[in-house]
Amino acid sequence: MTDLPHDYRCIRLVGSFEELVMTPFGDGINALCWPRELPGDFGEIVEKLQVGRGITSLDEARLLALDLSDAGQVAREILLRDQKLLRDRELQPSLDCINGYVNEIESELLRTDVQSWHVDSATVEADTYLCTYSGACSEGLPNEEAVRRVDVPELRAQLLRLYGGEDDEGFREWLNENYLDLHYTALPQARPFSFGLGHLWRIATEWPGSPVPPCVHRAPETVAGRPARLLLIS
Repeated sequence: MTDLPHDYRCIRLVGSFEELVMTPFGDGINALCWPRELPGDFGEIVEKLQVGRGITSLDEARLLALDLSDAGQVAREILLRDQKLLRDRELQPSLDCINGYVNEIESELLRTDVQSWHVDSATVEADTYLCTYSGACSEGLPNEEAVRRVDVPELRAQLLRLYGGEDDEGFREWLNENYLDLHYTALPQARPFSFGLGHLWRIATEWPGSPVPPCVHRAPETVAGRPARLLLIS
C-alpha cells in the first residue's frame, strides 16, 4: 500500500481546491486527490478533545474552546478553513473525531459498516469529499480489483438462503434496502491504496447516470490503543 498513489489509472492528482472541485470524472477516473503537506499539530487537537469510544462530531465552538499550542492553533485554523471551502460550495462538511465504531458487525457476509469495502450512493448527482488529518487513513481499491459481494456466487447463494426466496426483483430490492449491494470483496491480486494524511479527496458515488463507476473504499480497521482519527467528510 503506497502513501500517495501515482500509478493508479482511476486516480488523478490535482493542484488546487478549485481544480479538485471543477475537474470532471471520466475516462475511468473516479477519484481526485489534492495532495497537501499540512503544517500544525493535529494530534494535539485529538489529545485535547479526550473523546470516548465512538464518533464525536466537532463544531466550531468546541474547536475554538481548546487551549492549544502554536502548532495546535495552526492545525485548528486549517480545519476551520477546509470546512469553509466546502461550505462555500454549498456542501455540508462534518468534522469527526473517530475512536472506533460502536455498532461493528461480526458477520462478514452481512457487513454494511464503513470498515467494509463499499461505495457511497445517492439518488442524484453527488460526490464524497474526505480528508484524514490525524490517525489511521481510509483506503481505496481500483474497481477492477474488487467485486460486489452479491456477485460472488457462493456469497450470493448464502444471501439467497437468508432472504428465503428466489433470485428475483424482490431479492434485489431486499439487497438494496439493506445496503448489501454496495459492499465489495477485494480480489486476491488487489493493491489497496492509502488516502494518506492531509490530502483532500473527491471520490465518485453511485448515482443514476454517473459517467464512471463509484470509488470502492473503506475506513481503517479499529485497533485497540490506536489514537483516535480526525476526519473531514462531506
